[in-house]
Amino acid sequence: MSRAPHPVIRSASALGVVAILGVTLLAGVDQLTADKIAEQERKVILNQLGQIVPASRYDNAMQDDFFSFRDERYFPQGQEVTAYRARSDGRPVAVILRFDAVNGYNGRIRLLVGIESDGRLAGVRVVSHKETPGLGDAIETAKSDWIHGFDGKSLASPAPSRWAVRRDGGEFDQFTGATITPRAIVEAVRGALEYFDVNRPALFETAADGRQETAP
Repeated sequence: MSRAPHPVIRSASALGVVAILGVTLLAGVDQLTADKIAEQERKVILNQLGQIVPASRYDNAMQDDFFSFRDERYFPQGQEVTAYRARSDGRPVAVILRFDAVNGYNGRIRLLVGIESDGRLAGVRVVSHKETPGLGDAIETAKSDWIHGFDGKSLASPAPSRWAVRRDGGEFDQFTGATITPRAIVEAVRGALEYFDVNRPALFETAADGRQETAP
């Protein structure tokens, strides 16, 4: 006759089953949460693409005309950058780069940086961030007009030495009590313009959904 499992073994087995169920449940919740966050970010991006380059200026499906790439020289920490292209009658109108400013006060700041085909900024928007409410969150259009200060700027205007916040001798305002956040965005936008200046043809000629990898 078989003996019943020792109470300690039964308890350990029960705990193991509970642990497995808990991990599975958490994994499911995390996946659902991640999907909802991704969908919400997609809606924000589609709305903000239109704020940077109005639909009246292009006739392609910009949200589908994109490709992704990495280039450590301009977009650090191995991040993936997405380039959305706006075209009219097949001719380049603008490109909007989605990437992160990696040196925010509380971490990464996800940006959309629109660049006209002639190298001028069409606009900059913040997609998401974790900056301090009341200080760093002035990067949001709902809180401040600061982000509109990039409109029309280029590598020629202001001069390269002026692509910095005023505290660092540059042209761009910082916030009262918060310099790190605007400094991170100014540096990131300048990097995007520099990348565009070097890679302008590839940004418009790479096939949609393709990948362009550049070694660090």
